[in-house]
Amino acid sequence: VEPARARPGLIGSADALAGVNAVTALIGFALPERDPHPRLSDATEALLDAMDQGEDWAEAYLQWEIRLLDELGFGLDLGSCAVTGTREGLAYVSPRSGRAVSAAAAGEWASRLLPLPAIFGGRGNGGLADALALTGHFLASRLAEDHAGRPLPAARARLVARLAAREAGAF
Repeated sequence: VEPARARPGLIGSADALAGVNAVTALIGFALPERDPHPRLSDATEALLDAMDQGEDWAEAYLQWEIRLLDELGFGLDLGSCAVTGTREGLAYVSPRSGRAVSAAAAGEWASRLLPLPAIFGGRGNGGLADALALTGHFLASRLAEDHAGRPLPAARARLVARLAAREAGAF
């Protein structure tokens, strides 16, 4: 097999290699062989290009995971409150529906909801690591447990740990 495009920049970065490993592991895990997903393919190419060019691609990877969930029919709806329809004060995500919930509408259910990280427009704190924890919840519960009946590939957990450490300034 000959690659359509060489990406030599991927070899020079441990983070990029971990990213490629996670992306290919999730694709192999989630998608049936020969099942076309052109939007996901385009998003994957763009992500690999960003990794190759040495850009800060961590948020692009997060968006890629959201695209993967969407392509598989497990998309998240983080634009408005599932209860009231408002776009203001969003603070939580329903672990069942994947829809945002405002702080005012959460009421006594708040302790049962997932926090909506600021990176997704939530009211609280929460950067990349928290956003990857949120997408990881849905990848694990909807894709891995319900759909595939096995755990997510370890390559994703390794990448998330690397990105969280980088965000925290560990390296």
